[in-house]
Amino acid sequence: MGLILASSAALAQSVSPLSVSSDEIEPPSLERGAELWAKCRACHTLEAQGRNIVGPRLYGVFGRKAGSVTDYRYSEAMKKSGVIWTPENMDRYLAATQDYIPGNKMYGGLAIAQDRVDLIAWLQQQTSR
Repeated sequence: MGLILASSAALAQSVSPLSVSSDEIEPPSLERGAELWAKCRACHTLEAQGRNIVGPRLYGVFGRKAGSVTDYRYSEAMKKSGVIWTPENMDRYLAATQDYIPGNKMYGGLAIAQDRVDLIAWLQQQTSR
């Protein structure tokens, strides 16, 4: 449990958006991240061999190049973005999907920085290889 808390605190620091002071961000809540996943699961799956829905499966997403799930039809914008999904890049993307990668297919995201911290921490736990 201590390792999870230590890594959660490090994650909170690493995914704090540039516009929000790290003093304003609490350590990630994995429980809250799981609740926030409800907003994502209509379009994404988490399983290694999960099906692609409106969006690609997210298993193994961290460390993966954007637009690289071979059996998903990405927008040209996503395929050409050159983004590697790190917690920091995921935070920036979820904060403003169309600003971060203009022309990609995803609309929405999470405007509240703490929500992004919580969801990203939970996703890292759920999608690790």
